[in-house]
Amino acid sequence: MAVYLESQAKLPALQFHDEAATLGAVHATNALLTIRNNDCASFTHNLTLAENTKILNTTYHAPHTVNITSGQQNIYNSHGFCEVDATVPYGRNSTLHFSVYLPDALPYNGRFMAVGNGGMAGVLDKTALMQQLNSGFASAAGDAGHLASLNNDGSGAPDTYIPYLHNPEEVQAWIHDAIALFVPSSKDLIEAYYNKTAAYSYYSGCSTGGAQGFALAQYHPELFDGIIAGCPGNWYSHLALSFLWNAQHAVENTSAYLPQTALNFTGQAVLEACDGQDGVKDGVIENPLECNFSIDSLACNATQISRNNNTITCLTPDQIAVAKAIYDGPRNPETGEQIYPGFAHGSEIQWILQEGSLSHDFSVPILQSLVYGNLSYNASTFDWTSDVSDVDTNAGAFIDAVSTNLTAFRDRGGKLLVYQGWADPFNAQTWPIQHYEDVQSFFDDDISDFYNVFMIPGGGHCGAASFYPQVPATYHTVPALMDWVERGEKPEEVLTTNPTNGETRSRKLCAWPKAAIYVQGNTDDWKSYVCE
Repeated sequence: MAVYLESQAKLPALQFHDEAATLGAVHATNALLTIRNNDCASFTHNLTLAENTKILNTTYHAPHTVNITSGQQNIYNSHGFCEVDATVPYGRNSTLHFSVYLPDALPYNGRFMAVGNGGMAGVLDKTALMQQLNSGFASAAGDAGHLASLNNDGSGAPDTYIPYLHNPEEVQAWIHDAIALFVPSSKDLIEAYYNKTAAYSYYSGCSTGGAQGFALAQYHPELFDGIIAGCPGNWYSHLALSFLWNAQHAVENTSAYLPQTALNFTGQAVLEACDGQDGVKDGVIENPLECNFSIDSLACNATQISRNNNTITCLTPDQIAVAKAIYDGPRNPETGEQIYPGFAHGSEIQWILQEGSLSHDFSVPILQSLVYGNLSYNASTFDWTSDVSDVDTNAGAFIDAVSTNLTAFRDRGGKLLVYQGWADPFNAQTWPIQHYEDVQSFFDDDISDFYNVFMIPGGGHCGAASFYPQVPATYHTVPALMDWVERGEKPEEVLTTNPTNGETRSRKLCAWPKAAIYVQGNTDDWKSYVCE
């Protein structure tokens, strides 16, 4: 039941999340037993693949012989599998590297799962590959068309030459086309190995991978039956501007800065004010949009000092102003037009990332390399009235995927499942909601038959938020998407399990705009809640 970067739980080959319904005749035991995989070492001989793909090597791995380190966990391959490493040339002189993991025929569930990238990419996400392999998928991942080792180790930095950001074809590939480049050959390899095409094709990605998911629905709607796009940075250019906006308002070593102690103080005050709105006091805000907290309530009065014995007791006027700017998000100072949404209540404790490092890693490199082509450009001179159009023209056209016209994806029967953490410290939490509503306005109709958003109370960026360890951090989105695609059962709710603190707790995510409300029973059991 794994999703990209979030779960190592296994998806039973013959079961859905209700652990009762079969996957249909094509996935019945007898049907799967008719599939035989060919020899890993030789099946690619004389095989002509799409896009001039070049096979670098094929390697068979016996069960429990490959170890992927993910944080403090070691993930081993549950199944034997054939690893195919290959390259796809594109553009004038660029290359995408990708790998396909082909499980043995018996554990193979008959489906294909491609996974996306994070950040500035440049590497294959082998953790996600292994998770999907262990769930029975033939899985594939690529490096997004450039190597991190040749691009500042995959990290952005001011005044630093990052080659791929100066190559228009590699910029175009990064988010818009990278997944599409390796999918045709991956499907060919699956068919050649099992002598049968995959019954269904899925994609799962988060953050940059979420943006790649929207790009697939927009630019390559024919490739996938179902797409999971988590915490999507699909308005990437304006996401970078939000980092810049927040960093410009919260300047370290000034009176406007919010140190971690002030953020902890603010976050706790918000939680105390708004926890319990779902009927349970559990240290989590179910729907921050219904939280009527005013930051002004934390302002120091005439007799208070903001710090007493190293404890924050109130916020100064400058700190209040910074918090309001982060809540509100970047705006054109002349027209008041919002450039990107602001941050929600309940996310305050990790705003420290917004106060400098994200602008350093993303905003400044994008402005210097993509927008102005000048590594000496001073981002502090960015004019919020006039310069946003430069970003839209020189960056957004190549890295954004925000079209509201998803007609082709809808008409081919595609399903798009989006999830977003309410405590995400990177992406403004309401952006996926805003984009969903924009798409709905385009169609002027209910779009939930092909597109749904699930908001995660206490959820972070592509998984757990460190300051909400009690929140279930495994999102069972894959079986929900499979039910939707393969059985036509639209997901109204999604199961979440496995908090990072080790407690036994499950919760219910609801299709937006509904939220989970406690009814009766064990508060740690998702069945005790209803979506309203």
